[in-house]
Amino acid sequence: MSKLRGAPPDRTDEKDKSVSPQALAWWYGLMGFGGFAFGLFAERRPFGPDVLAHPLVVFFIVVGVALLILRVALARPVPDVIPERKLLTGCCIGLAGFLVGNGAGVYVPGLLKF
Repeated sequence: MSKLRGAPPDRTDEKDKSVSPQALAWWYGLMGFGGFAFGLFAERRPFGPDVLAHPLVVFFIVVGVALLILRVALARPVPDVIPERKLLTGCCIGLAGFLVGNGAGVYVPGLLKF
C-alpha cells in the first residue's frame, strides 16, 4: 500500500524496538521526581533573582549536563539509548512535575498553618 501515490510510507523504527523499558522507566521517573523536587523550592528562588537562576532553568541545565555525561559514559549518542520523542516526553513530564511541585510548595504550607 505504501507504493501507491499519496499513501504515507510505512514507518517501522528499529530504534524504538531496541530501547530498554528500564531505561525509559528511569528517564520518566527521574524527570518527574526531579521536576517535582525543583518545583518545591522554586518560590524561594535559592539560586538568585536572575532569569538564568530560576529553578526551572537550572533544572533543565542539570538535565542537559546529565545527558552529556550519559553520552560520554556510554560512548554512543543519547538517541540510541532514548529516542528523541521519548526525550521530549520526559521533558514534558519534568515540566509537569515542576508545576505540581511549585503548586505544592506554595499552597500546602499555607494550608498547614490553620
